[in-house]
Amino acid sequence: MQVGFGLTFVVASVAVGWQFVQDLMGVWDDPGAVKPPPIVRVWRFFSYFTTQSVLLVVVTSFTLARHVDRDGRWWRVARLDTLAGITITGLVHWFLLHPLDNFHGWQWASDTLTHIVVPILAVSCWLLFEPRRRNSLRVVLAGLIWPLAWLLYTLVVGGITGWYPYFFLDLNETAPGLVAAYCVAILILWFLVSCVFWLGDRVLPGRQPGVQTSARLSSTQS
Repeated sequence: MQVGFGLTFVVASVAVGWQFVQDLMGVWDDPGAVKPPPIVRVWRFFSYFTTQSVLLVVVTSFTLARHVDRDGRWWRVARLDTLAGITITGLVHWFLLHPLDNFHGWQWASDTLTHIVVPILAVSCWLLFEPRRRNSLRVVLAGLIWPLAWLLYTLVVGGITGWYPYFFLDLNETAPGLVAAYCVAILILWFLVSCVFWLGDRVLPGRQPGVQTSARLSSTQS
């Protein structure tokens, strides 16, 4: 199981690192677009929801590869946010952004690794190896803090700078009412996806935290 989390960590690290280098090189720039300075590129790169989601996969997968029974109140929120965030990254990319893509070669490979392979690996590890009976409604609700904060940050900073990471949140291209509808839809989708992971945590078979450790202690004492 730790090998699975370790593999996810490596793939997610390669994906986010590869995208970062490509972004600095201007690989994703539209033809004729004004080239921003490197510091602006870095800021924009880390403002993307996808980047933040993949970074969460990197951190939590690395932690689980080292200690698969890692636990704690805010750890549970971070882990649920990781799963919800990377799942929504895959869903939004596939249904909203993928039809508009026309990538080839290394761009296609990088995009596929980030938006398709990493989500599949992260969710597969949750299905196969994740300790169960950890989540609750409180964890689900606490997990909404991050997407809400990201949406507020995106809209406020976008209003100041004129730059938005995604067209469906861009008030320069999309009507305010439609942007508001997208924001509500994202939060609802986040809540529903988190509830799916919460329900799966309750009904799917798997290890409960500390069960194996307790069993080993009892065996040693006897």
